[in-house]
Amino acid sequence: MNYKPYFEKAQQASRTLIGLSKEKTNAVLADLADALALHAEDILAENIKDLAKMPVEDPKYDRLKLTAQRIADIAGDIKNVVNLTSPLGDILSDKILENKLQIQKVRVPLGVVGVIYEARPNVTADVFSLCFKTGNVAVLKGGSDAEFSNLAIAKVIHNVLAKHEINPDVLTLLPAERAATEALLEARGFVDVLIPRGSQSLINYVRENSKIPVIETGAGIVHTYFDESGDLEKGKAIIFNAKTRRVSVCNSLDCVLINATRLADLPELLSPLAGGSVELFADEKSYETLQSSYPEALLKQAIEEHFGTEFLSLKLAVKVVQDLDEALNHIANYSSKHSEAIISEDAENITRFLNEVDAAAVYANASTGFTDGAQFGLGAEIGISTQKLHARGPMGLEELTSYKWVVRGEGQVRV
Repeated sequence: MNYKPYFEKAQQASRTLIGLSKEKTNAVLADLADALALHAEDILAENIKDLAKMPVEDPKYDRLKLTAQRIADIAGDIKNVVNLTSPLGDILSDKILENKLQIQKVRVPLGVVGVIYEARPNVTADVFSLCFKTGNVAVLKGGSDAEFSNLAIAKVIHNVLAKHEINPDVLTLLPAERAATEALLEARGFVDVLIPRGSQSLINYVRENSKIPVIETGAGIVHTYFDESGDLEKGKAIIFNAKTRRVSVCNSLDCVLINATRLADLPELLSPLAGGSVELFADEKSYETLQSSYPEALLKQAIEEHFGTEFLSLKLAVKVVQDLDEALNHIANYSSKHSEAIISEDAENITRFLNEVDAAAVYANASTGFTDGAQFGLGAEIGISTQKLHARGPMGLEELTSYKWVVRGEGQVRV
């Protein structure tokens, strides 16, 4: 199949967005939020078709699953995007040189944004809303796992665009077949940036094979360190929430590190997890401590592979460390640089942790479950970048823009 026409139309559509007013943009998105809620039953019916193809025990099942509440949440996120101020046209710097040239640095769209994603139908709506608000065209390549769900959501978007007489090619949903992925990776000159969302293997594949600049939204191998001065009640609530709130997302907790001086508190610290059926993979010291209190069927001895694993399920690694330095070293060795947390009442240790841990989001006395664009006040998110160039952490409106230099003169020429 020839995919070039898809990319040519997307590139042409990007020019049609330049003159779109902010009022018109917001009206389209407000109508889209209402339309998604109105057509929730149709979307859910298509989602059931996708769910029927996936085993319930697959970690991606929860990400794939839509409910009436999840569709309402998607619509709510779009309304949040409507209420945010568009960064387009913001003047980042403005100066007049000695030769009287006025030079401004102005925010502009990235252009055509390609996104490759797996079983996450919410991405279809989230990415479109953020791209549209920032004057970007979205070229989406969803996985075959979510084919029916993605098509249903895209249909609602295209109907709203038609209502407002806007070029439908501002959203392109490529066919679910693998060949479309290969074509998108090769679409240099048509697509300006590519963002993969999904497993580490998908992200690695895109990074290694794309001819287009890539913004990595990496896997989340997430740690929480319970310090010598950690508050036990805070720790119980934070660890339970970070692990069990939604296990299939990238900000869920994968490893608890506990200071050796607090080892006696470990059974109490992790006791809520037993009620949540969380399976523990504990190192030698923590295993010995937990044997008499944690359910035998849920307690296993850890091996090296358990540290540095993104579980995406009700599984958690546990390790005893001697001090903050050992905790920092462990995180440096195993972290995916997504989200890391410390539970501590020691201001100096908190400061060291926040300063020294190399991650997109670092927390003191709070759940890593907050690493999310909507929770950070971005309306929604296009992904969570774990790299350092251009964007890092939850990516919202500003992260979907670049800038250009606008130079005004009165006939100046360079000597």
